[in-house]
Amino acid sequence: MHIMRFRDMSNGDGRVVVAIRVEDRTVALGVSSLAELWSLPSSEIRRVLAEAAERPGEHVVPGDGQLLPPIDGRTEVWACGVTYEVSRDARVEDSRHEATVYERVYEAERPELFFKSAGWRVAGHGQPIAIREDSDFDVPEPEVALVINRSSEIVGLTACNDVSSRSIEGENPLYLPQAKTYLGSCAIGPVILPIWEVADPYDLDIGLSIERDGATEWQGQTNTAKLHRRFEELVGYLFKADRHPDGAILSTGTCLVPEPPFTLAPGDVVHVSVEGIGTLSNRVVRGVEAVEAAASPELRAAL
Repeated sequence: MHIMRFRDMSNGDGRVVVAIRVEDRTVALGVSSLAELWSLPSSEIRRVLAEAAERPGEHVVPGDGQLLPPIDGRTEVWACGVTYEVSRDARVEDSRHEATVYERVYEAERPELFFKSAGWRVAGHGQPIAIREDSDFDVPEPEVALVINRSSEIVGLTACNDVSSRSIEGENPLYLPQAKTYLGSCAIGPVILPIWEVADPYDLDIGLSIERDGATEWQGQTNTAKLHRRFEELVGYLFKADRHPDGAILSTGTCLVPEPPFTLAPGDVVHVSVEGIGTLSNRVVRGVEAVEAAASPELRAAL
């Protein structure tokens, strides 16, 4: 079973539908938004999904152009850093001033958490991601993201591309918000996998491939078994001094980092795959104006 948002073009009105995909059936959930779903306790979410799975649905798979990012309402995206050894080593290498901050946070009791994106800014499958015009060293970061309800219960998993400017963050760790949080820096999707359908969340394959001019420029694969933190620990810190009434999505860090001198370029296509979830694919553009030019109708309306 997968949870999704998509644009229904069957009646020509393009209405947004929240649905589940069960085998070859797409079944509308009867809620106005994913945010409404995440306002419920985990037990109630399971009941809603189970009842929907018993109903007949459309034998249609939404096309790439119809899939929307699986986030809406007031749901925010947060992210974790330095949760894998490879990530720690890469950020130590990038830093020109204070490499030890990354080494210290890797071993510290308190993890690194940072705000990544408001829901309306998030790109979905097939939508553009961006690199900043004032950065010359940019990478995708493929990550497993936790879907969390308002009660801080983990209810699902999805894939996240935490696009980052390594040149800006490497210049000074205090520049992290500029390196991580800007228009086009976050993609999520294509769908959400309910957590109770995951046999072992600490044994999921994660893949990254980057196409350039029709050929594979870089690729790699890893597994969540290498994660240095536990999911519940990360969620606990996210909710320790905050509230998320429409739930939250928490990206859990990466250990697939393209080695220097690789940097993303406009026209690249980035594929992030997570076992059981599928592949999130996005084309790279440079700068705010390029994001606006290629924006979805929802993002264009928000802008």
